[in-house]
Amino acid sequence: MKLIGGDETMQGLNTPRLCMRQWRKTDAAAFAAMNADPKVMEFFPRGLCREESDALLAQLSAQNAQQGWGIWALERRSDARLLGFAGLKTVASDLPFAPATEIAWRLAADAWGQGYAYEAAQAALDYGFATLNMPEIVAMTAVVNTRSRALMERLNMRRGDDFEHPQLAVGSPLRRHCLYTLAAPA
Repeated sequence: MKLIGGDETMQGLNTPRLCMRQWRKTDAAAFAAMNADPKVMEFFPRGLCREESDALLAQLSAQNAQQGWGIWALERRSDARLLGFAGLKTVASDLPFAPATEIAWRLAADAWGQGYAYEAAQAALDYGFATLNMPEIVAMTAVVNTRSRALMERLNMRRGDDFEHPQLAVGSPLRRHCLYTLAAPA
């Protein structure tokens, strides 16, 4: 992993195949297409319309600029294509394990199965532990999301307790979530 910017206020990370960088206005169309894709959004309550996607992009960009880290745009270095996002964020205060820092990722469906999510997640974990000195990083997903759970396990995260996600409707098949944790290396 190589830092972009080279100092404590860095704006992203480089891996062998990926650039995890600050968001650009030119990312909006590809980001919106990904967020509207039913396959990508299968384990979310619904896809996002263009306005919602643009608002999310603005929020992520502002958080990254303010903190110097966060959920970065995930760009393939070989062709500069936006593949999705990956990075770290503070969990919502209404979650039963808050406060905590969560690792998150979302990739366009045609980028799945190529190791990009693992590569980006590993870089984000390394940054969280080595640079931000976080004692623990968590991940969560709907219990039925076996693809994300498999990645969490591949990252050596340990499954914790299941919980009812308070932001999802009672009766939703997505409400039951599982928590994974990873402690900082000793």
